[in-house]
Amino acid sequence: MARVAVIGGGISGLGTALILGRRGHTVTLFEQDARQAGEDLNQDFFHWDRPRIPQAIQPHSLLAPVRTVLRTETPDVYADLLARGAREYHEFDWFGEHPPHRAGDEDLVTLRTRRIVLEAALAAAVRREPTVDVRQGRRVSALTIGEGHPARVTGVQVGAEMHQADLVVDAAGRRSPVPAWLIAAGCHPPVVDSHRAGIAYLCRWYRLRADGPRDPGRVKTGSAAPFALAGVFPSDNDTFAVNLVLSTGDPTRGALTDPAVFEAAARRFPATAAWLDLAPEPQSAVLAMAGLDNRWTALADNDGPIVSGLVNAGDSLIHTNPTSGHGVSLGLRAAQHIATHVDQIAADPLSYHTWTEQALRPWFDTQVTADRANAQRLAESSPPSDRRSAALGACAFDDPVVMRARAQVRHLVRPADDAYGTDEVDRHVTAWLAAHPDFTPTHDGPTRDQWDALIPC
Repeated sequence: MARVAVIGGGISGLGTALILGRRGHTVTLFEQDARQAGEDLNQDFFHWDRPRIPQAIQPHSLLAPVRTVLRTETPDVYADLLARGAREYHEFDWFGEHPPHRAGDEDLVTLRTRRIVLEAALAAAVRREPTVDVRQGRRVSALTIGEGHPARVTGVQVGAEMHQADLVVDAAGRRSPVPAWLIAAGCHPPVVDSHRAGIAYLCRWYRLRADGPRDPGRVKTGSAAPFALAGVFPSDNDTFAVNLVLSTGDPTRGALTDPAVFEAAARRFPATAAWLDLAPEPQSAVLAMAGLDNRWTALADNDGPIVSGLVNAGDSLIHTNPTSGHGVSLGLRAAQHIATHVDQIAADPLSYHTWTEQALRPWFDTQVTADRANAQRLAESSPPSDRRSAALGACAFDDPVVMRARAQVRHLVRPADDAYGTDEVDRHVTAWLAAHPDFTPTHDGPTRDQWDALIPC
């Protein structure tokens, strides 16, 4: 059994520690924040200042890999997550009646919940796990590094204490200090691939009234204008978030932090207007998040691993703009892989780096490509140009075959070229276009003039 030190007590760190502990390994988790997600979800969510984790208060959709990993490795955590208010939504629920089942359909499920609910369920399980020692409020200040080719990380330093480990997992997030420590120690620098997203997010949280309407009807959760996107995130315990996305260069971005302006703008999109028409109670200010990038940090270069005894996971490894909601899914996939192969990885991390390139890197590259196109489209207010590509999105909400392909892409089951590139999907999209000869790519959100009229001078 391996001795593992985990740096960082976010979702990836908690998940890695818990799955390792369940497999009998001895784990010490170091988290510099003295506070841990607990029983008062609303207090933790709305009143915990977490400047190092700006995404913690933003809306989340937990995709199929989250559910699959939890149900496989920690079914008690999954049960606790549902007991705390998380809700399952199958992609075929849109149709009311599901189509005939195919293998894999059972996994095309989104967990609708705030991030804090998952954190609380994981933290509670970690506290119960006898093989995991949680050092809350303890900041790792350095790595201990021994000789070798490459050099070997032998543990971590916390204050005056040296903690030895067979493997150290960097789950400290996108601001992880580990790369700087490696460079300072004379190791080859990590290989970083970073791309600015050029997109800003604004969201506001609401709660459905106990004595008010609760069903928005059969309405999509997303709408678009040429220069902005709008979405609603149904969540746990009668909460939901309204989200607006636009270019970081949009001159109206600052005005949208005014709740009245934000809500007036959101009401111009069918998806968000339907939920706001339920007269919910606001639960937060307008919460902005920008300065986002897609960043891949590899602890290996062309010559192989730059150190042994150390791997990274979660946002320390792969940080993506949250448009597609990949972060938690990819973090838990890495946690599961580390726990499954920890002895091999501790001896030589090359197999782990190879696995991340094959299993995770393609989703990073896909997000970079999508963000580049979205940022350009939002900045230029460009209309959709590809009729057939636009038809894929529209057709999915009428045709379960195309919805299945869409869901497989969304839930990280298959890349888009594979899911959409089948003869069956091609036939269904062709038939849909024949039945809708007047279809043209369009938006359902406001025009630029309508939008600008909402913004105070």
